[in-house]
Formats: sequence, structure tokens, C-alpha cells
Amino acid sequence: MTDASSRPAQTLDPIELEVLRNALTAAAAEMDVTVWRTSRSTIVREMLDYSTAIYDRDGFNVAQSVRIPQHLNSMGYALRTIVEQFIPLERWEDGDVVIANDPYCGGQHLPDILAFRPVFHDGARVAIVGTLCHHLDVGGMSPGSYTATATEIYQEGLRIPPIKLFKRGVRNDEVWAMLGQNVRQTAIVLGDLQSQIASLEVGVGNVRKLAAKYGAETLTTACRALLDASDAAMRDVIRRMPDGTYSFEDFLDDDGITTDKPVRLHATVTIADERMIVDLSGSSPQVPGPINATLGSTSSAVYYAAMACADRPIPPNAGCYRPIEIVAPEGLIVNARHPAPVAHRIAPGHRLVNVLFGAFAQAVPERMPAAYYGCSYVCSFQTETADHRRNVLVEIEIGGNGALPDEDGASALSFGMHNNANIPIEMIEAGMPIAFVGYGLLPGTGGSGRQRGGLGLWREWRVDAERATFTAQMDRFRHRPYGLAGGGAGAPGRLLLIRDGRTTPLHSKVSNLPLLKGDVIRLETSGGGGFGDPATRAVEAAGRDRALGYVTA
Repeated sequence: MTDASSRPAQTLDPIELEVLRNALTAAAAEMDVTVWRTSRSTIVREMLDYSTAIYDRDGFNVAQSVRIPQHLNSMGYALRTIVEQFIPLERWEDGDVVIANDPYCGGQHLPDILAFRPVFHDGARVAIVGTLCHHLDVGGMSPGSYTATATEIYQEGLRIPPIKLFKRGVRNDEVWAMLGQNVRQTAIVLGDLQSQIASLEVGVGNVRKLAAKYGAETLTTACRALLDASDAAMRDVIRRMPDGTYSFEDFLDDDGITTDKPVRLHATVTIADERMIVDLSGSSPQVPGPINATLGSTSSAVYYAAMACADRPIPPNAGCYRPIEIVAPEGLIVNARHPAPVAHRIAPGHRLVNVLFGAFAQAVPERMPAAYYGCSYVCSFQTETADHRRNVLVEIEIGGNGALPDEDGASALSFGMHNNANIPIEMIEAGMPIAFVGYGLLPGTGGSGRQRGGLGLWREWRVDAERATFTAQMDRFRHRPYGLAGGGAGAPGRLLLIRDGRTTPLHSKVSNLPLLKGDVIRLETSGGGGFGDPATRAVEAAGRDRALGYVTA
């Protein structure tokens, strides 16, 4: 009997190829579950701010879990940067684990630590598996590593260039110790990192089973076919969109340093046959504050928006990106130059998605929503008790979704570059001296229209510790989520400090604000934009009331 690994490459038929694609996706999903079940921090275990994926032997994404779009579309960018500029694939050995978090080495922002491991079968590399976790803290000026006043990346935390944390299965204990020495919650951060390592082990085992079943060469050929199929599907979607040039823009409130200067995100989308060019040259130059994005992060937003407007399902992998060209000169807010700070790189990412949705709405208005909340409402608390025990909490809140042409926007639902879950109040209160005064939807925050925008939310944290600090990285306090086709904008967000019965408005970006025992922080997030003329909704409602006998006139 011929061993599967020694068989020549075979061409799988479409059914066999789909079976393999689902097997790879299931392998990525099992990696996902491993992180969920073994992680330590609330931001990973409860908020689910992590992602897992499988790559072909050259480092191109072929399968992924259903996790965070911001991660999944950019992990491949990071991996390709690592193998092209830092650790060539011929230096990857069985049992190696390569980690990195530096945005200027292919990463996104410092809390996101990437971990990759090659998969070998009978001495040949057949794939690479990867995980990304948003870690609770990686040092820097503020707990949670989201300082709002950083002006260079050196202030944001520990930078990890692409390095081998494991070499041939042996952990580098010196690097491990160095990581633990530079974070505020050592046991939790290293516990989450160990969770990533365990997830990689699960991924390696499952891919090896597939290699044994199909043979290394057949698996390689099949991965190439999967990429080509998604490439063809994306080209088909673009080809059926009207050729033309579509422009749109939106603004971030400010960068937290220059607080009276909005930051422009502008896109011109050109559709020509089966190609799409997304030109971001009209966006603002990079700014002093930490709301810049590297090209890896920006590419993720562009690819997500393009796939989100498709009118047919497309298996997500690196093949989807081939027909899309991104123009973003270095030095812009969307392609920052070292050493610009990038902690809140998701801010231009969210806003760019809204901008691209606005552009696509001119080409395919029947399928595009009004603006969603378009902001990660990130806040972090560090509490200190009388016996000097410290704890860090990072929360990422959301707002209302934009209305669709035939449907109201969803309220307080994770959307766009997000796919986060809610951290249960009980989990937080059980772990640190913070109590929740209230949590709910905000009436009247959705934009008016024939279809109304979704509602934002409100959440209040009360500090019960002797000492605490508060940091926030937010937006949408001035520039509201836009409506479409005559629909109204969603309500802006607000951040308030309530102390001794007095309420003080806070800026959207705050660093290390000292809090007293009993202080309450209240957050109100923005609603989504509305769709269509509000008068139409009123007329339709009146007609329904008459038909039901509620109106006698």
C-alpha cells in the first residue's frame, strides 16, 4: 500500500475540495475553542477578543474561525511580513513558535500578540497555524496599554519583534521571563500566551491528520485551489457592480493631543470590470496622538468592507484580496510612519469601514447600511486595594448599527471590525473592586428615518477601591454616524464622571485619570444612522393605525 504522504499530487473534485475546506475551517474553529476554554483574562475568555487561522505552507490564509475581522484580515499580512523581512520560511523548523506584536514588523498594536507555528509532515512543511490574542496589558504609560496621550510607540508598551519563543519545541525561558517582567498582570498575560501555544498544538495535530489523509502535495495543491476559487468569486462580485468612481469621507473627532482638529478619512473607490482600486490618498496625514494605523490594519478594513458588500457568499481567505488594490502613501493616518503611536489603530479602521460603506452605497445602494457606531469605546481601570493589590480591567463597548434599506438597525450589537462579546457584570465584580450601577439601551439615540438606526447603550462603573485610575480611547462624540437616503444621523457618545452627586463631562480620550472611592464613570455610546425619509415612516405608521382601527379620522 502506498503511503498518503508519498503519493503524487492529485486534483480534488469540487465536492472533495469543499470537504477539505470545511475540515480546515473546523480545525481553525477547534483552535478557537481551545483559546476560549484555557485563557485567563476577561478580555480573551469573556469578550472573545482573539482569533485563529490556518495558512498554506507559504503563509497565505486558507481557513479561519468566526472571530474578529480586524484580526483575521491582517494576520496574514503580519505573517507574510515576518517571512519576507525577518524570519524566512527555510528557517522555520518543526516545533518552532514565532511571536510578534510590533506594528512596524507587520503587527497591529502592541496588546495584540501574534503566535505562529509551522506544520510539518514527513519532514516537509505543509502549513502554518496562527493565533492572535488581545492581551490585558503589555506595559506602557497606562494600564491596559491604551494610553491616550502617547506621541510615539515607545510609550505604548513592550515591543516584540518577530522572535522564536519556542525553538524545536523548547521554550526560550529568558524571553518568557522578559515578557512577564514588563506587564502589569504577569500571571494573566502569560496564562493567555500559554493558551495561544496550546491552541497552536491543537491546530498542528488536526492539519497533520489532513496531510496524512490526502498527502502533502495534494494538500498543497488543494490550498492553492481554495485561494483561486475565492479570487474568482471576488472578481465575479466586483464584475457585477457598476463600473465607476465613488468617493466618500468621514471624520474622527481628534487625536487626543490636538483636541480641536478633526481627522479626515477619505476613500475613492474605482470599479473597473473585475478589479477594485481603493485610493486613500485624500486622508489626513498621520497625527501626534495614538489613533494612527499601519498599512496592515488599514488593509484589514478595506478587505472587510469589500467582502461585506458582496451579494453572494465568498469563502474568506487570502484569495479574496487579490483583485483589490490599495493606494495609501506612507505618512498618512492610514499608513503611519515609524515611530507614530498606534494604540487605538481601530479608530481609523472603523471609520474607514463607514467611509467605504458610504462609497459602496453609491454603487449598490440596495444592500448598504447607514453608518454604524464606528468606534471601539475602549476604557481601562486599574484598582488598588488597601493591601496594595492591583487589578486591571479593559472593556470595549459598542453602539447602534446603521439602518438598512428595508430593516431597522440593530441596537448595541457588535458590528464592522468587531465581533466582541459582552463581559458579564458578575465576572468583573467577582474579580475586582468595581460595581455596576446600571447598564442598558439608550432610547432616542438611533438616527431617524424610514428605517431607524439602532440604539446605543449606557454603562456605569462605580469604583469601590481605595485608589484607581481610568483611561479611555473613544470617539464619535462630535462626528455622528451618518444616515443615508435622507435618514438622520445617530446620536453622539458621551463620557461622564459622577463624583459626590456632581456630573462632569470628560473628553473622549483620557489618560490615567485618578478616581476616588465611590466615583462613577458613565459611558453613553452613539446610535446608528437612519435610512430614508423619516416622513415616509410616519405616513406608513399612520396608515397601519387606520387599518387597525386606532385612528378614526
